[in-house]
Amino acid sequence: MEMKERQQIQYEHDMKNHFDILSLSRLDRLKHYGLHFAKYAGRFARGREEIKSRNDTLVDAFLVALSTANALNQKLPEEVALIGDIPSELAFTDYAGRFADACEKIDHLEEFRSIALDANAAIMDWILRSGMAQGVDLDTLAEERRKQLSRRAVYAPGS
Repeated sequence: MEMKERQQIQYEHDMKNHFDILSLSRLDRLKHYGLHFAKYAGRFARGREEIKSRNDTLVDAFLVALSTANALNQKLPEEVALIGDIPSELAFTDYAGRFADACEKIDHLEEFRSIALDANAAIMDWILRSGMAQGVDLDTLAEERRKQLSRRAVYAPGS
């Protein structure tokens, strides 16, 4: 699936299921997504001690990176860097930290967008490379996860 289609599907999902977050200012949304990335970095760091599976965290990070790209009006690249070693959890933590740096710069009225764009692109590249290395179909997992999330709200049909 093309990245643009992934972003469009995520936008539609967010409009229906996460309007509380979309109602925040764009800057507050970016901070919210930065907190998600920090949470996922912690999950990856805990490894086997983490209750959530690596695949669950990988797909959640995938969805948040798509939402982040939409908040940034970022066109994510289609190509994945297939060279190099399997991405380490430490690399994800580095990229999440860079995104957090961008979020902190918002409050200081410093340049943040280019840092956020680069960090989110690096996060997405890491997610895609990790998924490929593990043989994970992120699009299928994302579809399943979106269905789970759509049933969470008390007003959701069938909840």
